[in-house]
Amino acid sequence: MSFFKSLILAIIATIFLTYVFGVGMLELMDLHVMMDGEAVEPLKAIGVSALVVVVLVVAALGIVLSVFGGMIFIGLVIFGSIAMVTVGIFWPILLMAVVIWLFTRNNSSRNKNTKQYA
Repeated sequence: MSFFKSLILAIIATIFLTYVFGVGMLELMDLHVMMDGEAVEPLKAIGVSALVVVVLVVAALGIVLSVFGGMIFIGLVIFGSIAMVTVGIFWPILLMAVVIWLFTRNNSSRNKNTKQYA
């Protein structure tokens, strides 16, 4: 399926399901949306209720992301502080380990290049 065909089918399915569930909920709860003292027709009532639901979902998403984002930030700050303290305490040992590694690493790539010209 192409992207646009899938997109159109998803939009049609969403509109159909919103209408069916909206009318079903309006009939089940015997709900009448009133504006300026007049009852709003069902399609407009579904649109208004869908808009309210979208606003509530966006607000809930903002709250959830801020809470989890805050928890992730706090976790990263704690992990980073532990890592910095560890490096701060053991930096002489780490420096000596890097120096030893640099002097004793395998120089096979240098040996290959010099053997070719010899």
